[in-house]
Amino acid sequence: MKIEEIDKIKLEYLKIEDYLELKDAMIQSYQSMPEAYWKKSQIRSLIEKFPDGQVVIKINDQLAGCALSIIVDYDEFSDSHTYMEITQNYTFDTHNDEGDVLYGIDIFIKPEFRGLRLGRRLYDYRKELCEKLNLRGIAFGGRIPNYHKYQSDLSPKEYIEKVKRKEINDPVLNFQMSNDFHPAKILKGYLDGDTLSNEFAVLLEWDNIYYQKPSKKAATKKKVVRIGLIQWQMRPYKNFEELMQQAEYFIDAVSGYRSDFALFPEFFNAPLMAENNHLSEPDAIRELATYTESIVQKFSELSISYNINIISGSMPEIKDEVLYNVGYLCKRDGTIERYEKLHVTPDEAKVWGMRGGTQLKAFDTDCGKIGILICYDSEFPELSRILADEGMDILFVPFLTDTQNGYSRVRNCSQARAIENECYVAIAGSVGNLPNVHNMDIQFAQSMVFTPCDFSFPTNGIKAEATPNTEMILIADVDIGLLRELNRFGSVRNLHDRRKDLFTLSKV
Repeated sequence: MKIEEIDKIKLEYLKIEDYLELKDAMIQSYQSMPEAYWKKSQIRSLIEKFPDGQVVIKINDQLAGCALSIIVDYDEFSDSHTYMEITQNYTFDTHNDEGDVLYGIDIFIKPEFRGLRLGRRLYDYRKELCEKLNLRGIAFGGRIPNYHKYQSDLSPKEYIEKVKRKEINDPVLNFQMSNDFHPAKILKGYLDGDTLSNEFAVLLEWDNIYYQKPSKKAATKKKVVRIGLIQWQMRPYKNFEELMQQAEYFIDAVSGYRSDFALFPEFFNAPLMAENNHLSEPDAIRELATYTESIVQKFSELSISYNINIISGSMPEIKDEVLYNVGYLCKRDGTIERYEKLHVTPDEAKVWGMRGGTQLKAFDTDCGKIGILICYDSEFPELSRILADEGMDILFVPFLTDTQNGYSRVRNCSQARAIENECYVAIAGSVGNLPNVHNMDIQFAQSMVFTPCDFSFPTNGIKAEATPNTEMILIADVDIGLLRELNRFGSVRNLHDRRKDLFTLSKV
């Protein structure tokens, strides 16, 4: 399946009603072992014992992949266990809610859906589940189906060493290691009938660095969101494809750190105006608007492929012959949301004939509610206060500023928004220069993540900051749980203490 054919992608718990579709997917996925599919009674047993461990990915409501897991007390098994032992003869009676390791029973993607990085989504879910349940790690026996090609010349240990050194390409083992699983041991006679692996498997493990030994003390589980900011370098690009290749490079980079969001700056696509420098400035920006639909479509595909929510910064867009400054939130479930710049700068209005939009709302995401304000809008506190009233936890501000004083306005106002709305604020801008693009000559930026100022946060209210005027990415974790504590127990409580008896704020 091609990415452009995807309307909806979702991860959901496996239900027994999915069994027939699941069976067909297993048969297609394990063609070398045509009888290697789970019986309906076994799937029902897994769902009853550990429903959170059984998930499927569906694309356009069609089952595309599956991951099955149990929890085990790992000390009950030796490092030389077999698949039959770990599952207790496929009954899964080894599942123990009080165990300490999440054990992967099965994971597969239907052949027609491979290449969309769906396997990484399933592994990411397992990691998040492991962290949520406070388990010390994940383990499973990984097949090495390419080993049969080398078994006459190499031992399993030699084969794995060559795979690790990239001398042999094993797509299964390479994929597992690229997802942070490390080989711990060779398992002999692991899976009956796996002739391609010569019945060998590799014990693969992932360690939960957040694991804490269980204690009787009460603990509050935190919801941590990882933000990836792209401090974009303005430079000449030959064409649209080259610009989007650079955009994908950065998306790949921030998603490689398991970021939940990627934030691009305002007008990051401005280099494409160079080819229209012979036109008047209003005509050139309108030509740039012809790329917007293609950029949004590509970003939506990348958000699915890289499993990350992409905030597109902003781009010019023409609606009913009126020029606006807009952006799109491309969610990793395949849905797309639009936001507008409400206050255009005097320069945008005078030089380009741009008008301000009218839409303001907080967006629901898989990481909670967020708000997005484009550059100049961050300097109007009413907007972010309305978004805070709608439940916003993170405010994203894509910006473009040419001088340091212009940057300082955005920076200082954004930090004020974090304090007064008790939220996180992430700002991302462009650096460099475009000598061949009128009205876009120079850029100044320092991308940052701001926090409220209280005991649980940095004393200066800055969580992370990029190097000024340098192309780079900035990765930062923000803890939504800390905001909840601040709302209730903060030294000051800006949201709670507003004098609503004196003034009110509402959208028209």
